[in-house]
Amino acid sequence: MKDMNQENKPSVTVFAPATVANVACGFDVIGLALESTGDEMDIRLSDTPGVRITSIEGAKLPLEASLNVAGVALQALLQEYGKPEVGMEIAIRKNIHPGSGIGSSAASAAGAVAGANMLLNDHFSSDALIRFAMEGERLACGTPHADNVAPAILGGFTLVRSYQPLDVIALHTPADLWVTVIHPQIEVRTADAREILKQQVMLKDAIRQWGNVGALVAGLYREDYDLIARALEDVIVEPIRSILIPAFHDLKLRCREAGALGGGISGSGPSVFMLSKGEANARTVAAMMESIYAPLGVDYHIHVSRISSTGVKAIKAHQHAVL
Repeated sequence: MKDMNQENKPSVTVFAPATVANVACGFDVIGLALESTGDEMDIRLSDTPGVRITSIEGAKLPLEASLNVAGVALQALLQEYGKPEVGMEIAIRKNIHPGSGIGSSAASAAGAVAGANMLLNDHFSSDALIRFAMEGERLACGTPHADNVAPAILGGFTLVRSYQPLDVIALHTPADLWVTVIHPQIEVRTADAREILKQQVMLKDAIRQWGNVGALVAGLYREDYDLIARALEDVIVEPIRSILIPAFHDLKLRCREAGALGGGISGSGPSVFMLSKGEANARTVAAMMESIYAPLGVDYHIHVSRISSTGVKAIKAHQHAVL
């Protein structure tokens, strides 16, 4: 029989957005959130201490909390909350495929902690939620990076200025900036994609990359689309990782010819993103992506989206917590 008392506990259903990280020149520091694509999670307070994952739809992932990114992130939150009698239950509906390069693990981790915080009357700051969600990323790929979980929680574009101490900055997002993402149905594991990277870079490449990061941030604030286009250049990571993605160079060249400002590898791949000014250009870019990938015999999904201004958001709530 169902525990009716448990069913009456405060709960919330959240939408946790997909994200694009490593935005061209912004490896491990710049990310953005998508408005149209993401996971959904039901989070409920429980009389049973700890974290229990009740179901996962859409992906084969562990239900054991300590082996699941959402569970680990939520365990970190509850440990800092400091009330051992408080428990949480989570049901997850995965719409973002693991290994897609659009922040599958980040959506799970960010959605869990942001939803739980809603039930705890916003006890924690956004910075704290990012820290907790990073523990999920540590489990997923061995590195607690924030460039996916930060935009998933804050929305828009975000910049990780520092990891020690953690310092995350919400950036301005031009209202007419759209993103088109193609997700080839192949898996590129983040840990594997990191393994192939060089541990040292040439000074001239680092200088060029720093210039592009500064120009991208300036372009966002000035809503200077030409400057954004010039700044979307990665001379350090993309030349190496692009070998993992079918038709990458042709895709990037022809999408720019079709009107995209520019783009690159989303996260560690295999997804590729392109930024455009306006929805019409973004959809023209999507058509170009389809024309390139259709003959390859590789299954793919294409997402055309505004950039989310909110990050994780509640889409349904029942009662309010009074903890």
